[in-house]
Amino acid sequence: MHVTPSQIATLTPAQIREILAGPPATALAWLAAASRAGHVEAQTVYAQWLLEGRGSAPDAAAALEWFKRAAHAGHGMAANMVGRCYENGWGVSASDDVARYWYRQSARRDEPWGMYNLATLLALGRGGKMDRKTALAWLEKAAGVGHAKSQNLLGGFFEDGWEVPRDMTRALDWYRRAALGGDFRGQFNVARLLIGQRQFDAALTWLAQVPTTATAAFLQKAADFLSAVPDERIRALAATWAGA
Repeated sequence: MHVTPSQIATLTPAQIREILAGPPATALAWLAAASRAGHVEAQTVYAQWLLEGRGSAPDAAAALEWFKRAAHAGHGMAANMVGRCYENGWGVSASDDVARYWYRQSARRDEPWGMYNLATLLALGRGGKMDRKTALAWLEKAAGVGHAKSQNLLGGFFEDGWEVPRDMTRALDWYRRAALGGDFRGQFNVARLLIGQRQFDAALTWLAQVPTTATAAFLQKAADFLSAVPDERIRALAATWAGA
């Protein structure tokens, strides 16, 4: 399908939404044309579609190049995705130090995902020296704008006493915020702390939500932990997760 620059220029927001909701191959052609015309947002979406294989076979190397174009134009999420490609080896050899560079560019452009991913590498000492103080600062910034995964990780800082006094009340508060934001790790961590307080009914309420978005690997680890909980209902739930 051939799409001209003039066709792209005359599209209304409603027409763009209609195209993206239509046949994937058609939408991909429009995204490709808009990307070649220099539309930065289109470049980022186009790269994501190439990475996921929407409308065509997956092409991680091509996705990375389009993410880079958008990132060099100042797009925060695109910079984050360049970091993701380098961290995970999507279309390029994996490199935590290069990933850290791109996450920092993303974070500096006020992208919460970039802040979270940079904080994760800093906290674990991946791609360079460990720097939990700086990681904490980025997590606080991302958590403050409602980024659920950052809220969960911030809860971990308070639970483990990383760069802050150990404070289980604040840990539970941040885990709860993450859980309310739909983060499955936050939901599990709220339940885990409630189990420690023997509040099994409340814990079950949160545990019931975990499988909605959790990965199979996470469910297996969670099941192993829950199998020793002194509550038959929780152990029964854990048994349904084992081998998920």
